[in-house]
Amino acid sequence: MKKILAINSGSSSFKFKLFTFPDEKVISEGMADRVGLNGSTFTIKVKGEKHQEKVDIPDSETAVTILLENLKKYDLIDDPKEIIGIGHRIVAGGEEFKDSTLIDEKSLQKIYDLKQYAPLHNTAEADVIKAFMKVLPGVPEVAVFDTSFHQTLDPVHYLYSLPYKYYEKYGARKYGAHGTSVRYVSQKAAEIMKRDLKDLKLIVCHLGSGASVTAVKDGKSFDTSMGFSPMAGITMSSRSGDVDPSLLAFVMKKENLDADQTLKVLNNESGLLGISGISPDMRDLRGDMTKLEGEKKKRADLARNIFINRIIRYVGAYTLEMGGLDGIAFTAGVGEHDFGVREHVMDSLELLGLKPDSAANKENATIITKPDSTIVGMVIPTNEELMIERDVVRVAGLK
Repeated sequence: MKKILAINSGSSSFKFKLFTFPDEKVISEGMADRVGLNGSTFTIKVKGEKHQEKVDIPDSETAVTILLENLKKYDLIDDPKEIIGIGHRIVAGGEEFKDSTLIDEKSLQKIYDLKQYAPLHNTAEADVIKAFMKVLPGVPEVAVFDTSFHQTLDPVHYLYSLPYKYYEKYGARKYGAHGTSVRYVSQKAAEIMKRDLKDLKLIVCHLGSGASVTAVKDGKSFDTSMGFSPMAGITMSSRSGDVDPSLLAFVMKKENLDADQTLKVLNNESGLLGISGISPDMRDLRGDMTKLEGEKKKRADLARNIFINRIIRYVGAYTLEMGGLDGIAFTAGVGEHDFGVREHVMDSLELLGLKPDSAANKENATIITKPDSTIVGMVIPTNEELMIERDVVRVAGLK
């Protein structure tokens, strides 16, 4: 049986899903974790059962070799030749890649060269691609870029009000992120609404550890909250979202921070964590899931309220810019499971005709608005790996 691998790499790990072709059935998933670090592990899930082992994984090639060994060990493949395509999520494609692309040595080098836009991710992702090229030579590999979906943005939306020469010389512009997720969710939303995606005005709220709000108009990305990097936009778990640059300069002088130290604060010490002083995890800040009291509860509530407020700001702006709204979809960890966040965001849209269904919302139902609501609210679990698999089939021309 033919199979396709979808790979989602991080800075020191990669997750995988193994699909059968052409029926898109997931027969295994797992991850190689802490690659190149102490305490590395390999996990694989087969028939609902998870198997994990502590194993030395010094580099990406070793991780790929261990993956193939385990696929054989658990009878998921008899021969590596059963794998007819491999898809890779790549964070940054810059302006170079406007669509998913078949990888060769030239395009692989371009992915390495684009590391300046995602230094923690692009190099690691390219290393995994290179490892698969060596271990499974001749198997088509496809790069699926998080930024590609947002290449339809108008210059009005992607340019910053900086000297234009910085864009010409350095590509200083908005690139966005979560594009693969937004592409899947918007397509799924159109199916749920039984409408043509090209006729819809949608907003997708991808609310996870990283969080973004994207306006999708006529089936294309119209605008998105993340910017030159995934740090911009709404408040996130430990990322700041939008901040006045002059405030950063002020804090840098007061705290004697250099640029790298400041970026660390913005990426790792801000957001929900920075405001609450408790946790970057929304579940730890929810009153119905914790027993916080006094000052801790006040800070936790403040963090949640700021998170919600920033979402509403972008939702409101995008609704006006698109000239209306047909549907709003919530996805990722917070979006799929935190009914309180969804409730407050939907409440802000009631003046436009959105009618929340409180019972459905609390049950995390697919449709969380009433039948006569002019705007459809939806909870849609994202599936980036399925989009990766489908792009492998499309771009590599698999039959």
